[in-house]
Amino acid sequence: MGKMPDTVSTHDNAGLLVLAVDDEAPGLSEIKFLLESSPHIRRVLTAFDAAEALRILRGDYEQEVMARTKAGLPPVDAVFADINMPGLSGMDLARVLSAFRYPPALVFVTGVEERDALVTAFDVGALDFINKPINEERVLKAISRVADRVGRNPAPQAQAGASAQAMPAEPTDDEVIPVELGGTIKLVPRASVRYVEAQGDYARLHTQDGSHLVRIPLAQLEERWANAGFVRIHRSYLVALPLVSELRMTANGYAVVIGSGETAKELPVSRRHTKELKERIVRPPKSGW
Repeated sequence: MGKMPDTVSTHDNAGLLVLAVDDEAPGLSEIKFLLESSPHIRRVLTAFDAAEALRILRGDYEQEVMARTKAGLPPVDAVFADINMPGLSGMDLARVLSAFRYPPALVFVTGVEERDALVTAFDVGALDFINKPINEERVLKAISRVADRVGRNPAPQAQAGASAQAMPAEPTDDEVIPVELGGTIKLVPRASVRYVEAQGDYARLHTQDGSHLVRIPLAQLEERWANAGFVRIHRSYLVALPLVSELRMTANGYAVVIGSGETAKELPVSRRHTKELKERIVRPPKSGW
């Protein structure tokens, strides 16, 4: 604990600045090595616990981190954090990051005994999850998600001479939602969700392949996914607007049809949401989905 953060420069000026956090030296060395193997990564900072990570993100050690913050950018592009750490856990760190004005992307590194926490981790905005034992392919996939989130070109050579500072991210469809199925955690891409149904304090995500229950209220998903093209049509339903194929009159008022053919689904539209929905369908927003 308290060790000055290690820094590694792997590229010139192109690529991502990331922070790896793990209280175990072997685990920290492994994730650092795998991060450095990606052409997306320019520099890796490391911390041995969440408290040290927060000092780094505050700019205590790194002028570059402080400069990024002053420029209205995340202090780093991404944080790769172990969940199970003494003192402040990875989940505690995530909650602090979510309160940042410009939070970095967050990727959790988890052991088998911690996978139940992934369902809750969705609430704190985790972009991706890497299960232990770590493998290179999974790390590189997570880095690719981070690169997409911060708007970087996947081709490093195209970034020659570009600024090392990340541009603010546009809404993307790369967010994944952890759901539990028979003791196994499955990651469901948000882009695969057709509509969401309220079930008390829970929400059921409906995809082409089935449905998944998550521990998050529909109202929270409505706020979080507004810029990704999801709109509230009823107290019980949130739908992916780009998938709405029809708005029709029924004996009980308006209804929308999601999809077409055998997989089409009709859902009711409440009176209070009808006007806004019509306006969104006729004049969709220029950005956000």
